[in-house]
Amino acid sequence: MDEKKKKSVLRGRIKTLCYMLADALLMNLGVLAAILLSLADDASIKLSTTFLTFAVTVPTLSVLSAVILRSFGIYRIIWKYAKLKDIYKTAAAAFVASFMTYGIHMMLRSFHVIAPFRVIVYVMGSLFGTALLILWRMIMRQRDRTGDTLRHRRAEKTEKVLVIGGGTAGAMIIKDLVYSDQRAFRICGVIDDDPEKRGQQVYGVRVLGGRHEIPAVCEKFGVDEILFCIPTVKARDRVEILNICASTGCQVKVLPGTVQLLDGRIDGSLMRKVEIEDLLERDPIVIDNSDVKDFVSGKVVLVTGGGGSIGSELCRQLAANTPRELIIFDIYENNAYAIQNELKRKYPDLHLTVLIGSVRDENRLRSVFAEHRPDVVYHAAAHKHVPLMEDSPKEAIKNNVFGTLNTVRAADEFGVKRFVLISTDKAVNPTNVMGATKRICEMIVQTWDKQSKTEFVAVRFGNVLGSNGSVVPLFKEQIAAGGPVTVTHPDIIRYFMTIPEAVSLVLQAGILAKGGEIFVLDMGKPVRILDMAEKLIRLSGYEPYTDIKIEFTGLRPGEKLYEELLMDEEGLTDTPNKLIHIGKPIPLSPDFPERLNALRSALEDEDHFDARAEIAALVPTFHPARRAD
Repeated sequence: MDEKKKKSVLRGRIKTLCYMLADALLMNLGVLAAILLSLADDASIKLSTTFLTFAVTVPTLSVLSAVILRSFGIYRIIWKYAKLKDIYKTAAAAFVASFMTYGIHMMLRSFHVIAPFRVIVYVMGSLFGTALLILWRMIMRQRDRTGDTLRHRRAEKTEKVLVIGGGTAGAMIIKDLVYSDQRAFRICGVIDDDPEKRGQQVYGVRVLGGRHEIPAVCEKFGVDEILFCIPTVKARDRVEILNICASTGCQVKVLPGTVQLLDGRIDGSLMRKVEIEDLLERDPIVIDNSDVKDFVSGKVVLVTGGGGSIGSELCRQLAANTPRELIIFDIYENNAYAIQNELKRKYPDLHLTVLIGSVRDENRLRSVFAEHRPDVVYHAAAHKHVPLMEDSPKEAIKNNVFGTLNTVRAADEFGVKRFVLISTDKAVNPTNVMGATKRICEMIVQTWDKQSKTEFVAVRFGNVLGSNGSVVPLFKEQIAAGGPVTVTHPDIIRYFMTIPEAVSLVLQAGILAKGGEIFVLDMGKPVRILDMAEKLIRLSGYEPYTDIKIEFTGLRPGEKLYEELLMDEEGLTDTPNKLIHIGKPIPLSPDFPERLNALRSALEDEDHFDARAEIAALVPTFHPARRAD
C-alpha cells in the first residue's frame, strides 16, 4: 500500500473513532436526561444509588453503542446521501444498545452490585439518545452539503442554471444538481406558472415567477443553461415555453416524457438536448396497440427494407408483440446486422431471421416466401431520396416499381394474408421521380388486390423526424460544424411525425385493412422548415443569422414548396381510429398490368429510355414541369 492510500485509510479510521466517541457521549447524555426527568418526577429515588448505576452505565453503554452501531453498519453510511431507512437503522441500533445495557444491569443486580433504573428510564434514554444521534448526523449532513455547494459556487467553471418547473420532477432535478459531485452548478432560480408557488423555495432555490419572467431572469443572473423539467405539460404550453427559452440564447435541455420515467428515477443525467419533436404543436400521439398483439402474435411477419429507418422501427414494434417469426429482408447488411443485434439483445426469445437480398431479385424473393411462408408483409424497401432519384430515375423505377411488383407477386403466389405498402405524401400529384414511382406502387397494390386472395393496402404519410435523409439530422450536423444551415426556400413547409408514431399508425392501419385501401395518416399541422431551423439554432445556444448563418439554396430538382396527402380526385373516409383515414380509390386503367410490362421492356433499352415520359404515361398526375427551380 502506497503512502497516499495509507494516509487515506488512517483518516478514515480516525473519523470512525471520532464518530464512536461522539455517539457514546450522546447516548450517555440521553440516559442522563432521562435520569434527571425521573428524579424530578420521583423525589424518593436515592441520589447515591442513581449515581453508582450511572457510573456503571457510562462505560457499558459506550462500549455497547460502539459495537452495536458498528455491527449495524452505521459507520459505513455516507450521511450526505443517507435515506430514511438509514435513520431507521440508526434508531434500531440505539434501542438495542440501550436494552442490552438494561440486561447487563439486571445481571449485576443479581450480584447486588447496583440497582437498575426503572424501565421507563431506559426507554426514555433510548429515545433521547436516538434523537441526539440523528440530530448530530443531520447537522453533519447539512455541513457537508453546504460545503459542497459553496465549493461548487466558487469553482471557476460554475454553470448558472435556471429550472423550469417547480413540481415533483423539477424538485428532484434541483436536489440532484445541488448535491452533484460531477459538475459545479449554481441554480439561479425556478420558473413556475403557479402563482401560489411564487416566492417559495424548492430545496433552497426560490421560485422567481412564471414563463414570461424567463428572459428577464436569464439576463439578470447571466444564465448559461435552462432545464425544462415539466414532462407532462401540454403541447401548446411546451412549445410556447421552449420558444421563450430559445429567445434568451441560453442552451436548453428537457426532461423526457413520463413514459420514459416510469421507474421513478429522475436525476440530472436524464436531461437531454431539445429535439425538434419537442417543438411540434401537438401532443405526442399515444396509441393503444393492444390489438396489434392480437393481430401479430403467432404469425410469420416479413419486413422488406427492415434495416432502414422506418423498417427497423417496424421490426422493433412487431418484435414486442410476439410474432411466431420475424423476418428482416434488406440489401444493406450493416443496417440489417445492427437491428438484428438490437432485437436479439432486447428479445432473446424472439424467433428472428435476417436475410440479405434485393427486392429486385424475383427469384431470391420467391425462395424466401417459399421457405418461410409469411402471413403478413410490410413492404418498406424503397429508394426515397428525392434529389438522388432525379439523377438516377431508372434506379428508382427498378427498385421502387419493379421491386414492389416482385414482392406483390410473391405475396400473391404464396398466400400471404395481408400486404402493407409503405407509401408517401410525395405520391400525390408528384413532381419528382421518387413520388411518381411510389404512386405506381400504390396502383400496383390496388390492382393486385382485385385479383388476389391477399389483402393489399397502402399507408401514406409525410416526413418522419430522424429518418435517413431527414432534414433534422442535417441541420444538427451543420449547427455542430458552426454553420451555415442550408434551407432550400424560406416558404417551404412539410408535415412531420416521429418514426415511432408513424409506425404505430402503420400497424393500426394494417389491422383495419380489408383490401385495396390507401390509408392516409393524420400528420397534424404543417411545419415551416425555416422556423424549424431557427428554433434548432436558438435551442443549441446560438443566434440565427448572427452566430449561425442560414443560407437559401433553392428548391432541389423535383421538390415542392408543400406536400399533399390527397389527390384532388380522392375523398376521405373515417376509420375507428381518428388519426387514420381512407382515401377513395381512383379508378385505374384496365390495361395497367400490360402497361407495366411495357415499362419493364422499355427499361431494358438503356440508350433510348426516357424515364420521365414513361412514368408520365402511367401516372397522369405526374407533372415534372411543376418542379421549382
